[in-house]
Amino acid sequence: MQKRTITKNGQEISALGFGAMRLPTKNGRINKEEAKKEIFYAIDTGVNFIDTAVPYHGGASESFLGEILSGEYRDKVNISTKMPPWSVKKYEDMENILDKQLEKLQIERIDYYFIHSLGRGSYKKLEDLGVSRFLDKAKADGKIKYAGFSFHDNPEAFKEIADAYDWDACMIQYNYMDEENQAGKSGLEYAASKGMGIFIMEPLKGGHLAGDVPERTLEIWERAEVKRSPADWALRWVLNHPEVTCVLSGMNSQEQVEENLKVAGEVQPNSLTPEELKLYAEVKEVYKDLTKVDCTSCGYCMPCPVGVDIPGCFEIYNNKYMFNDKRAPFSYLIRMGGVMSGNESNAGLCIDCGKCVRACPQKLSIPELLEDVSNELEGHGFSYKVKFGKSVVMPMMDAFIALQHRFSRSSSKN
Repeated sequence: MQKRTITKNGQEISALGFGAMRLPTKNGRINKEEAKKEIFYAIDTGVNFIDTAVPYHGGASESFLGEILSGEYRDKVNISTKMPPWSVKKYEDMENILDKQLEKLQIERIDYYFIHSLGRGSYKKLEDLGVSRFLDKAKADGKIKYAGFSFHDNPEAFKEIADAYDWDACMIQYNYMDEENQAGKSGLEYAASKGMGIFIMEPLKGGHLAGDVPERTLEIWERAEVKRSPADWALRWVLNHPEVTCVLSGMNSQEQVEENLKVAGEVQPNSLTPEELKLYAEVKEVYKDLTKVDCTSCGYCMPCPVGVDIPGCFEIYNNKYMFNDKRAPFSYLIRMGGVMSGNESNAGLCIDCGKCVRACPQKLSIPELLEDVSNELEGHGFSYKVKFGKSVVMPMMDAFIALQHRFSRSSSKN
């Protein structure tokens, strides 16, 4: 397994990291034996970064890792988890959440502590509550070693957040279809210029680039001199970037682990040939033909006067058609409805002021397109769905996690 060095702290991280969000399951719960076998195999083969978060597997992922990562295996890996901003109402919440995570993970210090799913609005809320002071104190107290943030917004917001604190690392969505979306290539390069460790999530775009892909894309890949699976091609593209420290993959089978280990062991930065890069461009054109909105996510339409995340709305809308994404309505509710961030940015907020139309280099009829998005992904009663999500779903998640925490404490005493 190749290692890549983080400029800022000099630490060598495996090019492949194990994401503990999609572990194998049985009867709706983590299949502990299978998951343990896969994680240990990955570590024995050189993976030294394991990533989790509070919501993963309904709150069970952190506790599971706490059960299995002890002794020699704890010494071999960096453990990463994330603080959920949606559960923070006051400064003390940040300290309490971190302490609970340390207990669940059964460790004294978290190696990499990311603030989860940040955007401009959610970061401002946390900054007002003292998140910078919290991170400094957590480091000084030895509860976390390195601080970072995971990100879902536009390039401008990424740079603002990257400059707002002395971050050690960031986690961004990046794949050959998202080169200009969210943080994008400009964010990748900006983080690298600051020496941060750069961890990549969604290298397969939630599995869309590896599963039931269009037949036309398979025909293009078949023309390559070396035959590879769509998943291999997708991972290879990300690892080809010298700025990337580690690609996080949510693996849930031994076959996936072995394939990803092979790719991560082979691909060196800037190793793709010009001929191979041309194939990626052709595949992207196939997906582009399937898009509903020809939005490049340039961000010139932003900020919207009423808070609509215009590129974000179009991204989810396009995903529905490009990848036959049946999860699009749920993703839209969570992201654009502000269930997690607290800031609604859905298409239905549009007031047709025309500012975005005047700014759009593509000359898109943005208000009309937003109406299409709203009709298809919001439908009737969207505001009630948002209220339900904010008032019921997330508190239920917090309550479930708290209950599990109390159970794990009582079990450890017996």
